[in-house]
Amino acid sequence: MMRELGKKIDELVWGEKLREYGLAGRILTGVMRNLYAVLRDIFSGQLTLRSMSLVYTTLLSVVPLIAFSFAVLKGLGVAEQLEARLATVLEPLGQRGEEITNQIMMLVENVNGSVLGGLGLAFFIYTAISMIEKIEESFNYVWYVSKPRSFARRFTEYMLVLLIGPVAIVIALGAIASLQNESIVQWLANNAVFGPLFAATTRLTPYLLVTGVFTFMYWYMPNANVRFRSALIGGIAGGFLWATAGVIFAAFLANTTNIQAIYASFAIAIFALIWLYLNWLILLIGAQLAFYFQNPAYLRIGRREPRLSNAMRERLALNIMLLVGIAFRDSDKSIDLRELSRELRIPSITIAPIIADLESGGLLTTNERDMLLPGREMSRISLADILDVVRVDGETGSHRDPKWNALVESIGDSVDAAVQQTISNRSLSNLLDELETKA
Repeated sequence: MMRELGKKIDELVWGEKLREYGLAGRILTGVMRNLYAVLRDIFSGQLTLRSMSLVYTTLLSVVPLIAFSFAVLKGLGVAEQLEARLATVLEPLGQRGEEITNQIMMLVENVNGSVLGGLGLAFFIYTAISMIEKIEESFNYVWYVSKPRSFARRFTEYMLVLLIGPVAIVIALGAIASLQNESIVQWLANNAVFGPLFAATTRLTPYLLVTGVFTFMYWYMPNANVRFRSALIGGIAGGFLWATAGVIFAAFLANTTNIQAIYASFAIAIFALIWLYLNWLILLIGAQLAFYFQNPAYLRIGRREPRLSNAMRERLALNIMLLVGIAFRDSDKSIDLRELSRELRIPSITIAPIIADLESGGLLTTNERDMLLPGREMSRISLADILDVVRVDGETGSHRDPKWNALVESIGDSVDAAVQQTISNRSLSNLLDELETKA
């Protein structure tokens, strides 16, 4: 019975019947497929597990992050606006949210260089950076990225986010406030026709800001080539989910007087942890939707390890070495795993094992910026060496020599001979020369 039901659901979601009903059917098909894929990923446990990990990291990092932001904003004289944004995020907790905001602000006010000292300040900076690092790792998981940014890039870009992020938020809030003081905006607000629409737009401002922050994170944080359109789709979905979850959670709190009576003073901590968990889970769900929008081929297969045929592995190894060689010959070019993924239109998680094999064989190496380079002089890298990496190397073998049928052995030898005849004694350098001649 359950198998039949599952089969019917599978046919409805992945079949083409709904598409026959025009645009509405195609939209419904897309929504159902994305919903199916996200629910499958949630029930698999990885998104929820990473959300829990981020909650733990948040508890360690929230005060250092806000203290760092306040240190930047105090110089601009607008630190109070960040407090207002924190209150907005915790608004679904009601009065509990106000209490948590006040307690965090008290902790932040107690943080200064003279109290912390050198070791304390270093710990605060480390916890703030580790928070962003955890977010990047979670997004890299969603985007099938096997290789994170280098330590130097991480430190530089994370510090840039910590310094620029609070300033950007305050500038956006200031721009919104200044627009509200314009005469035409005042006229719209007081107009009988446009007034209700303007009031609704004003109430939507916090959600639009959340959508903007989500979009930026989806575009910037993964160590992958994320198209802005994909990040925007994920940001809109994440912002909508965040707003909806906030309304539902606020209604839930309003009807949990019995739970609050049982847990007493612990209730505020429990509700704060639940709200943090929901926020991180929503953020990762939005990232997953952004990934599926950009890579719809993964909607059905999910996180199953990609399987490559031997022919695909051979072509992939040759293409990787060719692109690395092209970049190496051009002084203005460089190439890394992310760029290879974009050029070949193949996810980096599929390319990474081939690159690892080529590195083990001494055919590839990486520099301090994680850029890929030939492992030795390209005239000494034969095409046979490249193919051997995926055709021969890595065999585990057995304790006994295999006993092949004579006819099968003959066919295998013929195939090997044909491959050798095709590539003869050509090297990677020869291949690049041929490419330049044809160009």
